[in-house]
Amino acid sequence: MKKILSILLVAGIATFVACGPSAEEKAAMEKAKQDSIATMQKAYNDSVASVTAAAAEKAKQDSMASANMEKARQDSIAAASKKKTVKPATKEQKKVQETKKVTGGRK
Repeated sequence: MKKILSILLVAGIATFVACGPSAEEKAAMEKAKQDSIATMQKAYNDSVASVTAAAAEKAKQDSMASANMEKARQDSIAAASKKKTVKPATKEQKKVQETKKVTGGRK
């Protein structure tokens, strides 16, 4: 009985050891793990680069829009300063203007 139990125990241990992964399988699993890490790192770097590029483009567009608004404001100020100021008309000038309106410009 002892011999049979010893033989079964040795056979069980041998089976247990034989079921584990071989050195080649371990190397293949490690390579797959490293490839997966490299793929994920590349995807992350690409994602960060595209977000950064998009943010830079948006900042550039905002800056250009701001510059355009500032130019429009300066143009508006310049146009307003070029306008001639109208002096208030005297009573006589108002009468002449009203007469021209009524008569259609004839005297």
